Amino acid sequence: MPGRKLAEYEAKRDFKRTSEPGAKVARAARKALRFVVQEHHARRLHWDLRLEKDGVGVSWAVPKGIPPDPKKNHLAVHVEDHPLEYFKFAGEIPKGEYGGGTVTIWDAGTYETVKWTDREVMVEFHGERLKGRYVLFQTRGNDWMIHRMDPPQDPDRKPIPQSIEPMMASVATRLPSPDDGWGFEFKWDGIRGVAYVDGGRVRLMSRSGEEITPRYPEVHAMGRALGSREVILDGEIVALDEKGRPSFEQIQQRMGLTSESEIRRKMNVVPVVYMIFDLLWNEGRSLLEQPYAERRRLLAQLKLSGQSWQTPPYEKGAGKAMLDASAKAGLEGVMAKRLDSRYEPGRRTGVWLKVKNHNRQELVIGGWLDGEGKRRGYPGALLVGYYDKGKFVYAGKVGTGFSDATLDKLNQLLKPLAIDKSPFDVGSPARAAHFVKPKVVAEFEFVEWTRGGQLRAPSFKGFRIDKKASEVVREGG
Repeated sequence: MPGRKLAEYEAKRDFKRTSEPGAKVARAARKALRFVVQEHHARRLHWDLRLEKDGVGVSWAVPKGIPPDPKKNHLAVHVEDHPLEYFKFAGEIPKGEYGGGTVTIWDAGTYETVKWTDREVMVEFHGERLKGRYVLFQTRGNDWMIHRMDPPQDPDRKPIPQSIEPMMASVATRLPSPDDGWGFEFKWDGIRGVAYVDGGRVRLMSRSGEEITPRYPEVHAMGRALGSREVILDGEIVALDEKGRPSFEQIQQRMGLTSESEIRRKMNVVPVVYMIFDLLWNEGRSLLEQPYAERRRLLAQLKLSGQSWQTPPYEKGAGKAMLDASAKAGLEGVMAKRLDSRYEPGRRTGVWLKVKNHNRQELVIGGWLDGEGKRRGYPGALLVGYYDKGKFVYAGKVGTGFSDATLDKLNQLLKPLAIDKSPFDVGSPARAAHFVKPKVVAEFEFVEWTRGGQLRAPSFKGFRIDKKASEVVREGG
């Protein structure tokens, strides 16, 4: 039988199934005491801190990792003592076993004891990554906190921002020329999402500033892939069709869901992939002032590639080849970005351009005309517009592209927004129209803008509940 110190450790494990070390108390160390921090990808990612003492490893589970800054304390949950052999353990714990998942060694070294009582442990770490004086102190039961007492190891490190507005692109009708100072990416037809990854956890924010993390559970595992890294990523959440092409129609099925059971059900039918194209923050440093080419270089070093997240490459000075390839693949078009461009949050400038294979425009719905025949009781055509210097400008009517499900959704969204007067400040829609508050944004495909400033042959493509109506402007023509 093992010593009482490891009885709980042994009771929680089936050593016929797991390759973890057996419960054996070692002799007290005569040399320097050892520590280890293990990154543990169990049901939830956490880090295990173990300190050698009296022949065992006194252990804490630290959900957010060891804090690098004295301004930020982290929870540390006191768990059962582990055998010293565990300090060398790295590998798989079988699913169904206690702590099932992957264990890797994040850091190891020696430590000096400054103070050790039942409620407070103060030590000085001497590791590869972990250096300096820390204190662990009990708050309640098994809940402790870990605090760095020394100044930050990296004095230039700053706390991760809570919000960065996505930079936007201007519409261009042709590729930039010459193109040797530009980088080109495929344009992904989906939902813009900025991902904040800290302590293995992912927080997704839409372009409008709404948190959308719960809607896309498959992207959460990206935090595990990044481990303890602290980054902010910019990308597009897309749903791929059977040919591997982004489908705006399919991503519609995932937008706006709030029921956890419905999200899980749809996740199996319409899985999403996060296409990452920029790195805005990396390990305590803002990259907003760095040129696009440098941000992409650093992004490539993260090697982010998984079932539900990818980092598609970009090409320098290959605009025509990329645009031709996008058309052949049935993609929306390409993004052209100046290699020397910095990231300007919330701004739409000429250093980022979107060149499309088809004309697409986001517009705000300001009313509808009654449908006839099979469309009776539903909108026959939508009255749409955009904002120009604060004024709502009429851009024409759209009567095609609606499925039965879309018509039901339009009734559901528009009827509660009904108003008596036209919301348009510029332009005169039909008198027999039903008007609504301009709140609902949708995307439309069309041939061209007419001289009178209206859409020619427009067709409905889908709702854009991730966009704010007030931000919708005329993009081209």
